[in-house]
Order: sequence, then C-alpha cells, then structure tokens
Amino acid sequence: MRRGLGAGLAGALLAGLLGVTGAVPGGAAPASGATGLETLGLQGWQVQSTAEATQPGGEVSKAGFDTKGWLKVKADDGGAPGTEIGALVQNGKCPDVYFSDNLRKCFGYTDNNHGPAIAPFNVPWWFRTDFTPNLAQKSTAQLIVNGVIGTADVWLNGQQVASNSTVQGAYTKFTFDVSKLVTKGRNTLALKVYPNNPGKMFTVSDIDWNQVPPDNNTGIHFPVQLRVAGVLTNGNARVLQDNANDRSTLTPKTDLTNSTDIAITTMAKATVTDPDGRPRTVQQMVTVPPHSTQTVTFKPIVIDHPQLWWPYYLGSQPLYTLTTEAQGSGTTEQFGIRTVTTKLISPSPAAPDGVRQYAINGKPLVVRGAGFAEDLLLHYDAKDIAKQVKLLKNMGVNLVRVEGHFLPDDFYEQLDRAGIMINAGFSCCDHWELPGNEKGVTDEEFKIIQLSAQTIGERLRDHPSVITFNWSDNQPTPRQEAVSLQGFKDADFHQPIVASAEYKASPQLGQAGEKEGPYDYVPPNYWYDTTHFDPTDDSRTNVGGSWGFDSEQSAGDTVPTLDSINRFLSADEQAKLWQDPAYNQYHLNFEQGHGGYSFGSMFTFDQAMSNRYGRWNSLSQYVQQAQVQNYENTRSQFEAFIDHSTNQPTPSTGTIYWQGNKGWPSLLWTLYNNDGDQAGSFFGAKKANEPLHVLYSYDDGGVTVDNLGADKQDGLTVESKVYDTNGNVLDNQHTDATSLASQQVRTDVLKPKTPAVTAPPAKAQTYFVELLLRKGNQVVDRNVYWLSTQQDVVDWPASYGNPQATMTQYADLQGLQNLQQAKVSAVAYSQKQRDGKQVTKVTVTNTSKQPVVGFFLRADIRRGNADGTEQPGDNQVTSGLWNDNDVTLWPGESQTLTVTYDAADLRGATPVVSLQGWNLPKVDVKAGTDLVSCAAQEAAAAARDILHVG
Repeated sequence: MRRGLGAGLAGALLAGLLGVTGAVPGGAAPASGATGLETLGLQGWQVQSTAEATQPGGEVSKAGFDTKGWLKVKADDGGAPGTEIGALVQNGKCPDVYFSDNLRKCFGYTDNNHGPAIAPFNVPWWFRTDFTPNLAQKSTAQLIVNGVIGTADVWLNGQQVASNSTVQGAYTKFTFDVSKLVTKGRNTLALKVYPNNPGKMFTVSDIDWNQVPPDNNTGIHFPVQLRVAGVLTNGNARVLQDNANDRSTLTPKTDLTNSTDIAITTMAKATVTDPDGRPRTVQQMVTVPPHSTQTVTFKPIVIDHPQLWWPYYLGSQPLYTLTTEAQGSGTTEQFGIRTVTTKLISPSPAAPDGVRQYAINGKPLVVRGAGFAEDLLLHYDAKDIAKQVKLLKNMGVNLVRVEGHFLPDDFYEQLDRAGIMINAGFSCCDHWELPGNEKGVTDEEFKIIQLSAQTIGERLRDHPSVITFNWSDNQPTPRQEAVSLQGFKDADFHQPIVASAEYKASPQLGQAGEKEGPYDYVPPNYWYDTTHFDPTDDSRTNVGGSWGFDSEQSAGDTVPTLDSINRFLSADEQAKLWQDPAYNQYHLNFEQGHGGYSFGSMFTFDQAMSNRYGRWNSLSQYVQQAQVQNYENTRSQFEAFIDHSTNQPTPSTGTIYWQGNKGWPSLLWTLYNNDGDQAGSFFGAKKANEPLHVLYSYDDGGVTVDNLGADKQDGLTVESKVYDTNGNVLDNQHTDATSLASQQVRTDVLKPKTPAVTAPPAKAQTYFVELLLRKGNQVVDRNVYWLSTQQDVVDWPASYGNPQATMTQYADLQGLQNLQQAKVSAVAYSQKQRDGKQVTKVTVTNTSKQPVVGFFLRADIRRGNADGTEQPGDNQVTSGLWNDNDVTLWPGESQTLTVTYDAADLRGATPVVSLQGWNLPKVDVKAGTDLVSCAAQEAAAAARDILHVG
C-alpha cells in the first residue's frame, strides 16, 4: 500500500499510569498437546517500567522479589501477557479504552508509525512470572522465548540467559538450555523488554490502518514456554505431503535433541490418524549424537482416496492427526490433506507476464478475500476470533490476508476447522522493506530475517488454511529473498510463496502477478473497468478494475450503524461526523487532510455521497445514506471480480477487500466493526458472495448468474424488472431454465431495457433494476440495484497514481430523496435451539396500495419488553447472523429474514425485531414463540399471492 513528550511530563504521566546459557535459534516447540511443554505465566505476570523498578535483573528475577505496586496481568487466550498498554488497561488505568479518544487521553499520542515508542514507554519494561516445573531425575529443561515485540534481556533465577542483542525479531523463536538453572519448587523468569521501533526492527507495525498505540505494541505477543523432558527431547514435528492421482504420500518428520554427553539410540514412532480414528504407524531406530539435534525422516505413509480439506463453500474440512514419540517425549498436531497450486495466466498488455490464479485440489477459484487485523493492543481472544469466523463465513468471504501480523496457533486452528483460506505475509512500509541496494543492512539483520522466515514457516506449515505467503508492496531484495527462502526451506514450509502484492518480480520467485489499490472512494462502475492501467507504472498500483488479482483494495471509508456509532463516538465526534467532512476523526487514523494517501477524514467519501445522493440534515440521515453508498460499492467490488472471472484477454482471479476488520472501532476500511456490527458494507459483500447468485453488470448492462457452491445446480431461471421511482414497471424479462456447474459463471443471460443515458443539463432519472433467481418455483436470490441515467464518469489519466478516483461526473441518485413513504407489515417469531442459540424469523411484506417501493429495509434483533417495545439503552443483540438484510420490496412482495443469535444475549428479555428503511420510519415487532399465531399470519399472507423469498 501506501507508504514526543518532555521528560518532566513523561515522569508525571508514568506515575499516574502505574500508581506506583546458550541460544538455539528456531527449533519450534511442539504443539500444545506435546509431552512436557508448559506455557509460563498462565497463573499471571507482573509488569512494571524500569523507571519505577530500577533494580538489576539479578534481583528482579529471584524468587521472593517484592512486586508490590506492579501491574498484575493475566495471559490472553494465546498464552501471552501482551503489551505494556494492555497491562495498564487490565489494571483499570483507562476504562473504555476504545471509546472516543480515550486511548490518547490516557497514554499520549504519536503519529510516527515508523518510530520508537513515546514516553513513558520509551524505556524498558519488566515482564516477570513465577513457575513451578514438573522436574524428575535426569530432566532436561529448555526455555522457549518467542513473540517479543521490541528486544529483550532474559533472566532466570538471578542469572542472565540472553541479552537483547540475541532476543530480537517479533517472529523469531529462541530455545535456551536452562537445565542447570531450573530447580524444583518456585522459579522466577523476568524479561526486560526494550521499546519497539518498526522503523529499525523486524517487528510489528500498524502502518496507516489506525491510530498508533503510544507503546508501539512493545511487549510479549506469543507464549513463553518451558519444555521439560528426559535425556532426549522430541519436537518440531511436521508432515510433508505429495498428493497426486487420488493418493497422498505423507512423510512425517520430527527433531530429536540429545542433551547428554553420550550418543543415544532409541525407537522413534510416528502415527497418522485419519478423521475417522484409523491410525497408521511407522517407526525406526535412530541414533542421536551427544549435544546435537537430529531430524528423523520416517518412511512415507501412503493413503489412497484421502479425505481432502476444502474451503468451506466447496466441501468439508477433515483433519488428520500426527503424533510422534521417542523415549516418552511426544508431540501431537493436526493437519489437512490438500493441494495448493498457483500460476500466472493470460498475458496481456495490462499484465505482460500474466496474472496470478489459485486452485485448491485442482479446482481454480475466484478469491473473495478480506484483510484481517488483530486487536489493536494485541490481546488475543479466542471467543472473539470464533465470532469473527462466523461473520466471515456468513458474508461469503473465502480468504483472509494477514499482512505482517502472525497470530497465536489457535487462530490458524480455528480457520482450519472453518475452511477459510489464509494469505499470510510480511508487511510493507517499515523495516521489513529493505533498500533496494541493501545498503546499511548488516549480516546480523539478514540472520534475523532468515530466522523469522524459519519460525513463521514452522508456525504455518501444517495448517491447510494457509495457502500462500506474500511479501507486501515491494519485492524482497536479492539477499533478503535468498535468506528468507532458505528459512522457509529449513522449516519445511512448501506452500506457494509470492514476491510481492504488486506487479513486481524477484530473482528466484519471478513475477508476482498481483496489483494493489484503490483505497479511497471510487464509484461502483469503477470496479467493472477492464482496460485502464498506468503504462508508466509497472507495479500496476491503484488501477483496481476487475482484471487480474488485486491483493488489497476498497472504496475507503465505511460508516457503521447508529447502534455501533453510539458505542465508540462521543456526542461531539458524532456531530462532526455529519457536519464536518474535513475533521480528523480519531477512529480513522493519524493522517491529516484528505486526498492522496491521507485517510484521516471522511472528506472524499462525503463529497461523493453529497453529489450522488444529496445533502443530509441530520446524523441519522447521514448514516442511512452512508449505508446505501457502502452497500452498493462493496457489492460491486466483489460482483465485478466474479462477473469478469471468465473475461479475456485478462480474467479477474481475485479481490481482497482492504480491510475486512479492524482491531478497534473504526470508520475506515471495514466490512464489520469490532463489536460485530454489520453495516451496509457487510450486507453488500454478503449479497455479492451468495453461493447461488444473480447480478447486474455495470459495464454492459447484462445479467450474470454464478454458482460458487460445490454442487451443480439445475432448473435455474432469471427474471429482471426495471422500475421507475414511481413504481412503474418499464421492462420485464425472463430466461428459460438452465443449469450451472460448480464455480460456473454465465454472463449476459438477460439484458434489461433501461432508460437512456443522459448528461447535464438534461434532468437525470433514477430507476431500479430488480433481479430474481429461481430454482424451480422458489426464489433463491433477489438482488436490487438503484441506478441513474446520469452515470459516474472517472477521469482515468488523472486517477493514475492516486488511491481514489478523480471524477468528471457523479451519478445523480437524488431522485431517491423523493420516494413516498412505504407501508410495510411484519410478522416475527422465535424458536430456541439446543446449542444455546435462538432463531428469529421475520416476514416482511410491502403492503402499500400504491406502487411505492420499500427501499433498503433493515431488520435488527433487540432486547424488548413483553409488550413488544424496546428496552432502553443499547439493546441490540450483536451476536445475530442474518440470512439477508437491507432488502428492497415492491407492493405484493415479501421476504422472510432469519437471524440466529446467542439466546443468552437476550439477557432474559423478549426478542423484538426493529424494522426501518430509507422511506420507512422505524417500527418494532414482537418476536415471541407463538408459532400457531405466526403460522396463521404467514398463511394469510401467502393467500394474498405474495411473491415470497424464504
């Protein structure tokens, strides 16, 4: 993509906040099920600044050291203590840290995303914990340190184990033999963590995604572990796959470490157990020389007709289990059998070397991805990740791109089970991007790069969800590429590796075949462009039309619903949101101004919205219009790449929405907010990514049907209707029945007759196109577009090099402001499920006697009273997942919207559905469990010959 406090004040702020033997690089620890592996600090950490705790490490790391006044910190679900600010927040130093600008008020402010942490975080902080190991006679003990953000001195029981010249790199892993330091009973570990600096370290940064935490994420991101074993230690197990012709050849490997002075001969075993519980075991004798580590490569295990892992919309996600054992030291981990292939296809003037395409198990697919961000304070919450996984699948996203952030093992395990693919990679715009001439890069830094690649590879290699690894904007320098690829090779990471997220090449990996951008407002028809590119820019940045593979792109700002806005914006910020487009909202990012690569205000988004939809006169109207603008744009981005996936000469092979989520509440680049809020951008993406779908092409006015599911679909028909804003039908067409194979996209099945294009000073006409996809007699997809005879026109040459479109004309959709108020009825009921879930269904019917459309109708499930009214305050049930929303209905049309949510989120209240729309004031409908009454009402509706979508 893309591209301090004074000493006295720092001391005062700090006081207010606090109130008070040899390293073996790499050597991944066994999985969590491994024998003798313990995560330290699960009973708690103590954290303090060295400005307060001035004692040397030899004292701090002794049992019984007085930690009165230190911050007491609980490890997160990944087993790590987290960052310095995270420790302060845990101790109540900043309640509601993500509301308004509380983060800035509590801890200070920096806009230097490439620099060091600011005071009071510009000095080292101590992270300390006590532990009691399970030692036996002749035990060996290894301390495993990884995930230090910044650098660290490591102390154990009063002795220094390593210095910060060794422990550096946020994604490195170091294993220290501490057998002579660890004792029975109470032991103390202390890490002195030095401030993080993304401009000078191979570490974590936030780039321009949000505000920069003032501590620059300094802390411990992954668990610190102790591995206790006998004379022989077994770890770093993995399995290599060779899959072809419905046969999988699996080669287990593991590392055995001998810590004694004599060679040890033992029997090593590896067992692969299939998803049905059937084991296959291989074993062999191995001799490990003294004080060495030896890799054991077992005889291959051949499986005929293996159970293949698929992305969730193409099949199931069976997982195999690998266990290894040697002298009582064992490992356990899961993996999936699948084959990932990628290649460059379809060379053209825009992409002379071709564009990147991915296939899973030999089946090419269109990537419909989203960037994924972890919590801003790097606090890992397994339940929150599970919630986000459900949101991603509900939205039809099939891949997440995780740039420069590598999460705890549980994250990858959850996505393995969910069938969501992962594009992992290094970040742009910080020290990971070396100068092209490699000037000033030391040998030690190249060692850190290689070790980082090895450690990352060990973490990711057996996860079937991880299908590729990318560099970001720039391709690696020649030596950077060489040492990184060696690190991945040493880790036995064999998934495809790509040189860049742009159209760039490296000596060994060759052409990446990808492009980036845009990042700020572009109109819906922009995404359908297939011909424009900047001939002076070989990177193909910011030419994001639906050709090729775009690694990160969106139309910029996204506005949550009012429910969500009330949770994180102050009254003043809310007023600024609709009254001052140039205001630098804290929940955008640190960049001032607008245009170019500045994303700190809503200016560009608001300018487009006011020109296209007209001015607003209240916060609620602003939010309503923003939902509509976000919906149409996000839907168009995904639909365009699906529609053009069969285009020649340059097909569209994938789009990754930038970004799908944020690690805090945000107004910038989100498909859903961090509270689970599903605004217009969410439902626009969901509509586009329905597995069986009909869409309208902005480029040629044709209708396309696609089948993104696993099975062939028969008996499909399409109906298109064109309406004016008065509800008059201007055109109505039907197709004959047809079939679609899995992943098939069929274009131009219809071409609705729409009003002629106009240009100023002629008056523009707003109209609708409604598409209905039926399977037999059942409507399986409804898709409605609001369009104008005055179209959006992009000045392409002026847009080159910019992350937003330069417009010579905006579409005029202001006819929507004159829609009459719709009359809509709704019937709702609820039913509890056995798994603690509850389902509520609401059947929405447009009952207007006049031909008035019910435009952009949204339903929400809320906590209500027995009389069907809403409870006061924040009453939205945020765990709800809808089958559809933001729907549009004409008189006589009906649609049943279904939401599934955690019954506990009702907190004992009566479920109530609120319904509102562009031209429908908010109404509430009680959603009780009187199924007989509800069934009678639905039957009565059906008797009125209502067109119904279930």
